[in-house]
This record gives sequence, structure tokens and C-alpha cells, in this order.
Amino acid sequence: MDNQTSKSKFIVPIGPQHPALKEPGHFTFTVDGEVVTDATVRLGYVHRGIEKACEERNYAQDMYLLERVCGICSHVHATAFVLGVEKLADVEAPPRAQAIRTLVGELERIHSHFLWLGVAAHEGGFDTLFMYSWRDRETVMDLLELISGNRVHYSINTLGGVKLDITPEHKTALLKGVDFLEKRTEHYLKVVTTDETFLGRTRGVGALSREQADLLGAIGPTGRASGVPRDVRIDAPYAAYADFPANLILHEGGDLSARFVVRMKELLDAYRIIRDVLDRMPAGDLSVRVPRRIAENETISRVEAPRGELFYYIKSNGTDMPERVKVRTPSLCNWGTVLTTVIGQKLADVPMILAGMDPCFSCNDRMVVIERRAEEQIWTWEDFRRYGIEYYK
Repeated sequence: MDNQTSKSKFIVPIGPQHPALKEPGHFTFTVDGEVVTDATVRLGYVHRGIEKACEERNYAQDMYLLERVCGICSHVHATAFVLGVEKLADVEAPPRAQAIRTLVGELERIHSHFLWLGVAAHEGGFDTLFMYSWRDRETVMDLLELISGNRVHYSINTLGGVKLDITPEHKTALLKGVDFLEKRTEHYLKVVTTDETFLGRTRGVGALSREQADLLGAIGPTGRASGVPRDVRIDAPYAAYADFPANLILHEGGDLSARFVVRMKELLDAYRIIRDVLDRMPAGDLSVRVPRRIAENETISRVEAPRGELFYYIKSNGTDMPERVKVRTPSLCNWGTVLTTVIGQKLADVPMILAGMDPCFSCNDRMVVIERRAEEQIWTWEDFRRYGIEYYK
């Protein structure tokens, strides 16, 4: 208990090791009775030094290394990297390769959203929905394994294109799997919008207005559930999204219920995109040659990961190894929304609010929080930038 607070206020620490946490993170919640009045988070317990390791490996090796930033988003990380390297090398992958990148990207989105649905339902005590959604998730994992040979790290991309083609047998299996998953998604959309017990745990909980979402820089389904029209696939189409456009899925609710609805509708749109790609798959080669050494330059690459915008900065120096690779993951942008929306909520709602943004702790291994005593000098943004510190409180 904090001596400076009233007797009814307590500091509740959670983590960094806690049975409820799937990955290590340290949260402190100040509660007045059952109501949260303040919240802080400290991440960085799974720092792996991937960005630094990229400087000591060539571009081909980095592509597979960066897939390990996040297992659920492995393809989109590789896609962001190869698109940036191809831009530096002034080459463009063939249309068929771009279409396959888009196809696998949407399959990965399905995989991620089904995984999220189960985890978020579990945090709210709906273990039946958790088990059913993860059972159905096996369908898309089997499809990814059929195409690539892997269930998590697909390694479809290569510099200048893709390694694997979509055969007629793949097309038949994909269409069958999409048909099954579409029916299941329609069922889940009905559950999350009509079940009274479920709505009691989600409607009005963790509400984030569009103004707050804009101020905090919310991205991905978290931002779109608050009416923020941001989707890199639409704003700056990459791969084959110009030929196979995505629909912008928005909701004005801003609460947990809206985040469920947005993701379920994004699944339905992903099935449409996959069918469109399979029906109009371009013919041609799968890859083009990319020079081993890339002239000195720098670029950025933006893609829409399942959690939101994924941003890559890549600097080349004329060798076969990059001089700098900087990754900004969507989870890093959305943490501020959690620390804002939990204020005023009951402590029992915190796990579901946290799960609502679909956090990936391993993506945030550059986070440092400094606790400052009241009598100490106040830090400015220049101080944080000088020490390379990213700060949320």
C-alpha cells in the first residue's frame, strides 16, 4: 500500500512472472476498491537484440531472422523487409510473387485473428469459445503447412519474389478451407454480438473514443474499432493489394465489443481477398535476381500486420549486410491505449482490456521505463531521445 494514498487505495503489481501472463511484462495498477485509478507498464524482459544481429548478417539471412520477431506475424515481417530491400536494390518482384505474398498475408491474418479470439475469450472466462476457435484455427494452420511445409514460420518470401508456387491442388484445398472458416466466422460474429453474457463483459468496457485513439496513435483493429480509418493495405497498397484491394472495416463503438466485431468482419474480408487472388492469380515467374551487394541508401517499408501498421527502416552501405534495421511493431503503438482505457474500469476487466489490443510482448523488447521521484528534475522529450528511450506511462 502506498503511504501517500488513502487507506482504500492499493498498488497491485502483476508480473513480470505471473500465471496470467503468457509472456513477461510488469504492470502496476493503483486501485481504489475495485476501480483502477492509475496504471504503468514496464516491458523489455524478452530483449533478443534482433535489430543488432541484422547488422552482422547478410540480407538473405536477415530475412529469416526477422521472421522470429513474432511467430504469429512471421510472414508480414519478412514481407516488410524484402519490400524494403527490393526498393533499395531497385528491383520489383513479379506479379505472381506479389499475389502469393498477399495470399499468404491474408492466411496469416486469419491465423492471428483466430488465435486472438481464443485468447481474448479465455481472459473473459469464455473457455468454450476459446476451445472452439482454436480448433478452427487448426484449419488455416494446416493450409499454411500444405503450402509452405511449416505451421508457424512459413518462409515463403525470398529476395526478389517467393520460393513456392500455388498449385491447382493448393487452390482446391484453400477454397474448401475458406468455405469452412467463413461459416464458422459468421457463427462467431453472431455469438460476440448477441450473447448477453459475452456482451456484459465487452459492451462499454475499455471504451476508446476516436479523439483518444487519434491522440494516442492507435493503429490496426484497435484504432479501426474506434472509427480511425487507418489501413496500410488501403492507404499505401503494397504487394498485390492494388489489384486485390481490401475493404476498410470500421466501427464507432470503441469498446471491447467493437474490437471483436472489427476482427470478425476482417476475417470475412480476408476470405473474399483469398478467393479473388485464387481466381485471378497472375501467370509468370516467381522471382527475379537481386544483387548481393546493395548500394548505399536508406528506405522505409510499411505493411499492415494483423495487429496494425508494421514499420521498417533499412539503411544499406554498399555491402551484402545492412548498416541499420529498425523495426517498429504495432503493439508498441497500442500500449498507450491500454494504459488509458483501464482507468475507471474494474480490476477484473483489466485482463480482457489488455487482451483486446492483441499484445505481443516479444515485439516490444526495446522498451525502458524510468520512475522519477517528485523532487527530481523533470525529463523532457529531448532527454528521452538523447538516451534512446521509448516511454509510456
